[in-house]
Amino acid sequence: MDKKLLDLLVCPVTKGPLIYDRERDELVSKSARLAYPIRDGIPVMLEDEARELSEEEVARLSA
Repeated sequence: MDKKLLDLLVCPVTKGPLIYDRERDELVSKSARLAYPIRDGIPVMLEDEARELSEEEVARLSA
């Protein structure tokens, strides 16, 4: 994920920052508890396409 692009993108729900999760190739919004997929190098920033994060996943990203 390009650092410049990541700095420009925000969560479409909360307008908050996103974290790149390399393991799952997703952009994560901790405040919305959503993970947006990256398909073919393109972030899919649609709430309907995002998956909800579990408590454990949020805690892992906060560590």
